[in-house]
Amino acid sequence: MPALGMGTWELREEECAKTVKEALSLGYRHIDTAEFYGNEEVIGNCLADSGIARDELFVTTKVWTDHFHASAFKKAAENSLRKLRLDYLDLLLIHWPSPAVPLAETVGALCELAKEGKTLAIGVSNFSVHQLQAAVSLASVPISCDQVKFNLEENQKELLGYAQSKGINITAYTPLGRGSFLLNPDLSEIARTHGKTPAQTALRWLIQQKGVSAVPKSARKKHLQDNLEIFDFELSLAEMSRLGRLAATP
Repeated sequence: MPALGMGTWELREEECAKTVKEALSLGYRHIDTAEFYGNEEVIGNCLADSGIARDELFVTTKVWTDHFHASAFKKAAENSLRKLRLDYLDLLLIHWPSPAVPLAETVGALCELAKEGKTLAIGVSNFSVHQLQAAVSLASVPISCDQVKFNLEENQKELLGYAQSKGINITAYTPLGRGSFLLNPDLSEIARTHGKTPAQTALRWLIQQKGVSAVPKSARKKHLQDNLEIFDFELSLAEMSRLGRLAATP
């Protein structure tokens, strides 16, 4: 999984198409979407028209809670594939934990899709440590990812520690938190040291941690470009620790 991807939550129709095309032209190859976002078809058209080889792309989608029973889950995943104009997904996730359907049933359907070659990897989203542990125990195919809200304001230390011990990737959505937090004086000082913006520094803090990737969403080309420019510097251990202390564990 690429360390940095493009989030597409709330992007629709023309705005979504324009933004995805710009992201692909800038070099993004990891696109994150979901059944619930209502933009899979637009994204699929952009990917098909891009001319980029399939094996250079990494596409993630998620099945929504309405389709957590086994037969509905598989149909929803196949519908997502059709909309995305893909033969297989790189990563398929259970979008949220649900008390309405036994987790074993949903995880079982997810694993069957992997065994059928409909997705190369599987995972979950918005699962706590205990929920992730339960999913791991039920899966006949390795759980590869837990996509959660993770940023300098909302640390996921406990979840990350467990995931690292199991070789599970944590993908951070809303990786910049609230915009106002980017004015934090500690973050601003460290950013100036490296000649980077606070947003770039906050993203670097995330992806520099073992097993963490991020999918920031932006509809502005400049921000898309800025987000890519986080691989030419490195935070020191002291800076990583200092920034980590800013975050409160959920």
